[in-house]
Amino acid sequence: MARPIIVAITGASGAIYGIRALELLRDLGIETHAIITRGGRATLREETDREIADVLALADVVHADSNLGAAISSGSFRTGGMLVAPCSIKTLSAVATSNAGTLTARAVDVCLKERRRVVLMLRETPLHLGHIRLMAQATEAGAIVMPPVPAFYTRPSSIDDIVTHSVARALDLLDVEVSGLRRWSGFTAGGSMPDED
Repeated sequence: MARPIIVAITGASGAIYGIRALELLRDLGIETHAIITRGGRATLREETDREIADVLALADVVHADSNLGAAISSGSFRTGGMLVAPCSIKTLSAVATSNAGTLTARAVDVCLKERRRVVLMLRETPLHLGHIRLMAQATEAGAIVMPPVPAFYTRPSSIDDIVTHSVARALDLLDVEVSGLRRWSGFTAGGSMPDED
């Protein structure tokens, strides 16, 4: 049986990524523990027509970001890892510096110290050197920084297609396979790389 996955929605643009992750994991029957930060709640209200309560209802267990005594704040509570979708620069900074002052940051820190996978769907552009250094620090600590960059070989026909593919690829990194995910299989017949001078 799959271990629970933690999903945190932070204050960067792209709350739909976290929502879709909760939906996909629910459909797969995988237990989820959700955190929506204060910034995440504000962004969710701004960017979607979803009610906070409806999004939280997608999770099996909901934790307040201020609850540093939650089960997921301890390494003895076994999980399959954590997805931060979207991941704000503020959260990246906390991860990179092990500043575990919120449950989101503490849960990431716990996953990293227990050598569990952490995927950060970082939503920021353009990046300055400080952001790049934070990404390097988070990577050195064991996190996987995965900005949700669309793959156009899938020939998406809607924003939903783009979001679902990006989230499914992020879940791949947590060893969660989403059925129906279109994967690159090479150039089609007659579509080989052209010769270039």
